[in-house]
Amino acid sequence: MDTAALVSWAAFALTALVIEITPGPNMAYLAALSLTNGTRVGFAAVAGIALGLSVYGIAAALGLAALIDGSPLLYEALRWAGVIYLLWLAWDGWRSEAETSSTATDDPIRPAVAFRRGLVTNLLNPKAAVFYIAILPDFVRIDLGAVGMQTLALSAIYVGVATIVHLSIVLLAGTLQHRIDTADKRRTVRRILALLLVGIAVWFAISTQR
Repeated sequence: MDTAALVSWAAFALTALVIEITPGPNMAYLAALSLTNGTRVGFAAVAGIALGLSVYGIAAALGLAALIDGSPLLYEALRWAGVIYLLWLAWDGWRSEAETSSTATDDPIRPAVAFRRGLVTNLLNPKAAVFYIAILPDFVRIDLGAVGMQTLALSAIYVGVATIVHLSIVLLAGTLQHRIDTADKRRTVRRILALLLVGIAVWFAISTQR
């Protein structure tokens, strides 16, 4: 691979990093989840998010992402499904706080559930598809060979960068978990984070509007 290609891919990785460190649904959800449930559950959610982003990367290579971007009906269906799902997560978090016992070892959300939620949240985010349509193609070089393979390679870079950022968020939030080691503190934090998820759902609805 020539130097120009490496520079282009490095620029893409930097672009992906800037996008991922910008506050959004994934960042807020992972922080909330890890703060109240620990790093093990947070890591499971990161794996689900990575899979969701990978699915869109493969879809982009196959041309399906363009279909989502070009279909107002499909785009809106995904957008509102994502909003509703975020609101459901907020309701579930608020409801769960009432079930929190007095022990500090409760883990109300299992890793498998966190994985599934991370996956679904990203599959219902049409902005992921738009990223692969609006930004990724700018870094594809025709002289380097098959566009599909380059798309997959760039998608892998994006997923890798996103995963590193998400793991950092989980680790940081996990270190703060010991500060909410009583039932009352966990109840208060769950209520605050449930309201935060409502705010994220509203922001998501506005930011994805065309």
